[in-house]
Amino acid sequence: MAMEADAAQGGEAIGGAAIVENRAAPRRLLHVVPSFWPAVRFGGPIESTAQLCRHLAAAGCEITVLTTDSDGPGARLALKSRGEVELAPRMKVRYCRKLARNSVAPEMIPHLVRYARTADVVHLTGVYNFPTFPALAICRRLRKPLVWSPRGSLQDFPGRRRAFLKALWDRLCWELAPSHTIMHATAEPEAASIRKAMPGLSVAIVPNGVTIPEAPLPHPERARSLRALFIGRLDAKKGIENLLEACAILKRGNFLELTLTIAGGGEESYRRKLSDRINRLELGGVVRMIGEVQGDAKEQAFAAADIVIVPSYVENFAIVVAEALARERPVIASRGTPWAEIERVGCGLWVDNSPPALSEALCRISTMPLAEMGEHGRRWMSEQFGWPTIAREMLACYSKALAAADGTDHAYGT
Repeated sequence: MAMEADAAQGGEAIGGAAIVENRAAPRRLLHVVPSFWPAVRFGGPIESTAQLCRHLAAAGCEITVLTTDSDGPGARLALKSRGEVELAPRMKVRYCRKLARNSVAPEMIPHLVRYARTADVVHLTGVYNFPTFPALAICRRLRKPLVWSPRGSLQDFPGRRRAFLKALWDRLCWELAPSHTIMHATAEPEAASIRKAMPGLSVAIVPNGVTIPEAPLPHPERARSLRALFIGRLDAKKGIENLLEACAILKRGNFLELTLTIAGGGEESYRRKLSDRINRLELGGVVRMIGEVQGDAKEQAFAAADIVIVPSYVENFAIVVAEALARERPVIASRGTPWAEIERVGCGLWVDNSPPALSEALCRISTMPLAEMGEHGRRWMSEQFGWPTIAREMLACYSKALAAADGTDHAYGT
């Protein structure tokens, strides 16, 4: 997505793809999110939410995004305008000033009331953020159709922080959510977590989309060492420690020559923890951390890799898997991700995220036809995960939300 915050008010289109009119069924959609493009420090959901909005606008919807100017802890986006910003035709964003933490912006509330009154459907993203309770309460009061995307927040995993407080928060959200709410999951494992946390609410499964590059990345010449890439937010749920232990197993046993690049940003304390573990495992010649990458730097990281590895304990979607496959890079994905199909399609391995399982998978994939696997993955992404397809599926979800709020449809979801 080629756009900068300072250029936003000029009306530049995100990504540059053609806008296609669909005058048959325009809808006024309000997206309420705690942070929005270009706040990329918050990871994959920023990209996927922005692309969804862009393609909904391309399909003929009028999109309003209500968000904050948050760009990470203690940071704000550099914006020229404090009013509505047009990011693409039929897509405007209002960035409200953050006063505390990542999303506390009280000025959102009056805007939320005003925008919700004229919206056909409200789409709430996130759970443990300031906008959640106001959005639920206002939609309940106005009986507005509501689609709610937790984006993996309701999924449990070992080491989840503040589990008791989050369970209490979940209960309060469940009590406040309108009965006609449709919960949006990106895959069945996330849907199961939502059903457990929000019993009685309908659940719709619509995967994230992926932007398909016009041409696949050229495959690097096979080297003596397997070049693996982890790319994503540095967080305990990503299972990076297990991946480092797997690298240590391979080094100690001399099973495989491997280099691992870790690309991503996160809390400084966690980054130091990973760096200390790399030193303790004597992986200085095997593993390197290059920090957060975006734009051309991100493309270069993909281009330099033979394979991408995603060892997470849990993911609601793991957009990096789709991004890698769209670039013809095979993937090793953990069973904490919803990507079992990569083995059937023939574009990767789906394994436990334990160190022995990861080390064995790295050895296996090093002997496989990586270029052919990459071609399988790109074809799969193009056929089933392109953004125009996903936007149509989400529009169908909004139609069901409209019907549910009107009391004409009570049988959607599972």
